[in-house]
Amino acid sequence: MTFRIAVGGIHTECSTGNPALMTAENFRVLEGEALPKADYFSFLREADNVEILPLLHARAVPGGPVSAKTYQAFKADFLKRLKASLPLDGLYLAMHGAMNVDGMDDAEADWILAAREVVGADCPIAVSYDLHGNVSQTIIDQIDIFAAYRTAPHIDVRETMVRAFSMLVKSLEAGVRPGVMWAPVPVLLPGERTSTEDEPAAALYRQLPAFDAREGIWDANLMVGYVWADEPRATACAVVTATDVAAAEKAASEIALSYWDAREDFAFGPVTGSLEEMLEIAGRADTKPVILADSGDNPTGGGVGDRADVLVALMEGGCEDALIAGIADRPAVEDCFDAGKGAVLDLFIGGTLDDRSPSATATARIIRLDDPAGPDERQAVVETGGITIVLSARRRPYHNIADFTQLGLDPKAFRLLVVKSGYLSPELAPIANPNLMALTDGAVNQDIEALPNRRRRGPCYPFQRDFAYAPEPRPSKRWKAAHDGGE
Repeated sequence: MTFRIAVGGIHTECSTGNPALMTAENFRVLEGEALPKADYFSFLREADNVEILPLLHARAVPGGPVSAKTYQAFKADFLKRLKASLPLDGLYLAMHGAMNVDGMDDAEADWILAAREVVGADCPIAVSYDLHGNVSQTIIDQIDIFAAYRTAPHIDVRETMVRAFSMLVKSLEAGVRPGVMWAPVPVLLPGERTSTEDEPAAALYRQLPAFDAREGIWDANLMVGYVWADEPRATACAVVTATDVAAAEKAASEIALSYWDAREDFAFGPVTGSLEEMLEIAGRADTKPVILADSGDNPTGGGVGDRADVLVALMEGGCEDALIAGIADRPAVEDCFDAGKGAVLDLFIGGTLDDRSPSATATARIIRLDDPAGPDERQAVVETGGITIVLSARRRPYHNIADFTQLGLDPKAFRLLVVKSGYLSPELAPIANPNLMALTDGAVNQDIEALPNRRRRGPCYPFQRDFAYAPEPRPSKRWKAAHDGGE
């Protein structure tokens, strides 16, 4: 028998402290047959006994909230394609979980609920999530299968997508309908303090496969949640896909309690401190490359990416042999392209996306111009006083070695490399000598207790500390109804 499974979704992470709304041009959109041809979705081409109905998948580098107009346009396109794909045996949605839409709470719930209304009650829905996503009862009530990343930095993205999709196929082939159980945990910590490379997160995530192996359990997950969204659904939680309600309750309770019990033990992995402290350490180092993470303006966490405060500090300190990659500033990039390679010009750098962002002025020489795919993808490399700066037309990270080599730069050749990041990426971490993280200001700053906290539900650690907690697992309404009905 061949099963008809539709595939789509929307994937981004949004800081409510970032004022720069995301619009359609911020997204990479896969439509129709382009979807299974993409690397992330290549496993779909290998599925046996399955007819894939590719819909729409929109993915963006994290940032500010998605504009309502952009979201509604994506949703309408997705639903039109979904309706045209009927009838279906299953639906797989590749989501993130921390999307915020301007003027809307729980955007993923809105998307998934709309999908459920199209496919009907009998069609199983499987979803994959980032472990930094936020879950709600509304989301849980609409789905049958859930899988989330188990690594941060995320090196199991494709593996997680395969887990979710494979469970959906398994359900259809076996004629078994699993359900989802979740247990909220009133803890919200940043990813930089919960990296699975460090304890206690490493041990907590190592235990998850043992839960998977229990009778009646298909997949166990620990969600850290997303702290920089000041919204009611923001929370950590345990989420379990299972066929046995009692086993799911027990597993969800144990996972939730293990995270709660460890809440005070989470700490930053790299050497961490104020920008001044980190620059002092970097200045004393006789090794290279010292890699300094500008954590408060990290675009992969929802930062704006246009702050120049680290650049200002380096210029004022007379720093040389340093590379900053990069600062998002389209006007500066356009000025460089107008002037041409080799030109010397006065540049105003930073503060073009958020007028609160610190900026800098510098007389700089243009040493490279990169135009791989039109104005949105342009980059300029400039040098001022021994400091090399990568300017980008759009918000983007510089986390892979190829990001540098494309520009003719060797990150290991500089004494100091500054990147807008939290924990370093898997490609940069091994070459850091040493690895430093500056607690800089920005839309994703690490001063969690001082974040605006008007709409998150409380009590929640670390915003409040003196309260008790006991897990209260909750099944999806779909699973509860089926179980209560004797199925």
